[in-house]
Amino acid sequence: METIMEKTALVLGATGGVGGETARALVRHGWKVRGLVRNTRPGLDAVIEWIEGDAMDAAAVSGAAQGVAAIVHAVNPPGYRDWARLVPAMLANSIAAARANDARLVLPGTIYNYDPVATPVAQADSPQDSATRKGRIRVEMERSIEASGSAR
Repeated sequence: METIMEKTALVLGATGGVGGETARALVRHGWKVRGLVRNTRPGLDAVIEWIEGDAMDAAAVSGAAQGVAAIVHAVNPPGYRDWARLVPAMLANSIAAARANDARLVLPGTIYNYDPVATPVAQADSPQDSATRKGRIRVEMERSIEASGSAR
């Protein structure tokens, strides 16, 4: 049986806040971590195996995901813009890579999914009924992952 010390995770968005913290936490817990990054450069965390590529490129995500046990989808569109077009495509690439590798797909949660007027304090069973465009996209992302079976 494979031990956790032998498991590898791919983190998309490993140079960002949530993705970076997640990558470092995985390393602390004995995981080997790969990070997909648009451009490798000096100063990137040396304990992460950096692979140059873009989350919009299905082949790059698939190649980086070879043999991983988990994929952390913590990536946002460049400049945090054009969500409606870019986010579903990036997520589709992560879902396909997770399915191809029988890997668990992790999507960090956000408060975007909740209407702050209707849900001032979100609970585990609070309805995800966002009042914003980005929130509706995030809700759809979670539904897509659930439907794919990659969220196990």
